[in-house]
Amino acid sequence: MQNWEIMTKAFAANGFAVARGFFQPEEVAEIREAFMEQAKDGPVPHLSDGHFQTLEKSDPLAFYPRMMHPHNHSNKIVGPISMKYMLDRRIKEALTAIMGEEPVAAQSMFYFKPAGARGQELHQDNFYLRVSPGTCYAMWLAIDDADEGNGGMKVVPGSHTIDIVCPEKADMSISFTDAYVPVPKDMEAVPVDLKAGDVLFFNGSLIHGSYPNTSKDRFRRAFICHYVPRASAELSQYYATLTFDGETVSIPPATGGGACGAPVEEVSAPH
Repeated sequence: MQNWEIMTKAFAANGFAVARGFFQPEEVAEIREAFMEQAKDGPVPHLSDGHFQTLEKSDPLAFYPRMMHPHNHSNKIVGPISMKYMLDRRIKEALTAIMGEEPVAAQSMFYFKPAGARGQELHQDNFYLRVSPGTCYAMWLAIDDADEGNGGMKVVPGSHTIDIVCPEKADMSISFTDAYVPVPKDMEAVPVDLKAGDVLFFNGSLIHGSYPNTSKDRFRRAFICHYVPRASAELSQYYATLTFDGETVSIPPATGGGACGAPVEEVSAPH
C-alpha cells in the first residue's frame, strides 16, 4: 500500500517520487515477455522508432529501438497489454493525488536499452508535450532492476520549479538523442536506483536523463507513459489523450513557438 500523502509531499518538493513495488512481479513479467516477443526479429514497422534506420548495425539500438505509442497497436502482441497498464487504476490514483486533478493518458513507450547502449542526456519532457497551463507527468516503470551500471535514471531534484528551456546540443557519443539541458546553478544530478516493479513518477519540467548501459549482459527495459491534466488548455498536436475509461478527450493543439522560439517537431521525450 502506497502512502500518497508522503509521495505527494516528496513530489511537490523534489519534482519526483518513487513508488516501490508498485507493480507485482507477474505483471512486470507479462509486460517484459510481450515486448521481447514483439521485438524478437528486430524493429517493427510503424511501431519502432524510425531513427534506428540511421544507426550503424553495431549500435545495440539498431536491433532494439524504442517502441512508440504501442497502445495504439491493438493488432499486435503489445497493444492490449500497453493499453491495460497505461490505463491502470493504480496509476490514476497516484497521479490524481500528485496532480490534485483528473489525469488523462497521452503516450506510451517501451525502451529496451540493451548492454552497450548509449544513455540519454538531461532534458525536460514538457519541451516536447508542450502542455499549458502547467505541465505533463511521467510514469516510468522499471522492467529490470535499473542502476548506473545498466543505464538507470538520473534526476535533478528541484529543477521542476524552473521554466522549460531550449536545449543545447548533446554529445552524441554518449547520448542517443541530441538534446541537453544543463544542470542549473546550485543543483545537481543524482541517480535514482529502481528495482523491477518500482515506478518513478516525475514532473514534466524536471530535468532528468539516464546513464549509458555499460554492463556486459544486462537490459534496462522500461515501460513509460505520459499523462496530462484533463483540463489542459493546450497539448502538442502529436499526442492524443484518453481517460482511464478509454474515452477520447480532445485538447486543443499547442500554439506559439515553444521554448526555442520555433515549433517543436514530432519528437517523443526519450529517457
